[in-house]
Amino acid sequence: MAYKNVLKYSDVTPKADYMNRRQLMGGAAGLFAGMAIAPALGASKYSTDAAPNTFDEISAYNNFYEFGTGKEDPARHAHQLTIDPWSVQIGGMVDKPGSYGLEDILTKVSQEERIYRFRCVEAWSMVIPWYGFELNQLLNMAGVQSGAKYVAFETLVREEEMPGIRSVNIEWPYREGLRLDEAMHPLTIMATGIYDKPMPKQNGAPLRLIVPWKYGFKSIKSIVRVTLTDKQPQTTWNMLQPREYGFYSNVNPQVSHPRWSQATERTIGGGLFAKRKETLMFNGYEEEVAGLYTGMDLAKNF
Repeated sequence: MAYKNVLKYSDVTPKADYMNRRQLMGGAAGLFAGMAIAPALGASKYSTDAAPNTFDEISAYNNFYEFGTGKEDPARHAHQLTIDPWSVQIGGMVDKPGSYGLEDILTKVSQEERIYRFRCVEAWSMVIPWYGFELNQLLNMAGVQSGAKYVAFETLVREEEMPGIRSVNIEWPYREGLRLDEAMHPLTIMATGIYDKPMPKQNGAPLRLIVPWKYGFKSIKSIVRVTLTDKQPQTTWNMLQPREYGFYSNVNPQVSHPRWSQATERTIGGGLFAKRKETLMFNGYEEEVAGLYTGMDLAKNF
């Protein structure tokens, strides 16, 4: 698969909207002033040349069970979420454990645009222009110790602001995890925005993981804790239904979900009569990440 470094924010957004959004961002205060989302002049070498979905499509159709199980529930309820100030507790097998303030993190990392394909385990897909930084920058900041093999993540739990916590039968907090080599891969990012806007709350503000070759539920939202460990961490959907959701959850059209095929996907925004398209191995990122799984049986290690 080839990437083309050709897209700019202005290529995927009407010019008037693009300029208005940049002016709005220029006047942002508080946390988002620290984020300083000033889009790169060109897309990253890791960006796809596929046409992105619109901001409205991306921000209106979400899974974020802390706010409810319906696709519209996050957009309906997430405005209640308080995200300023925000910090991430980094611990476990690191040299510099502690609470890392997001504003401080963002002064020490290099952010850029990443236009990635996004494939949900429910067999729908989007193309999303994320803005953020490689996770390896944050891990290096904390100092990964030599015995660490995995990275575990946890989402915020705040029942008074997250109505889904009271009604959805999940053991909170939401948990996810990666092998260390997956976490250090340059495709793996911590996203802080979409287009030229700060991350919408319903999409996982202010900081979420993006692992584009894995099903979307691996890209945990509203992260407050990162732990380096030598043991494979528990992950929420694997805890709930291990037969249906593996630890790796790499996009694999040859391995069906027990209740539906993963061979094709429905493109959000494609229209009522749009044909389903074939799903690509590793969501189209096979050239970049297949080597991480050499010798593994990806039908068993799903």
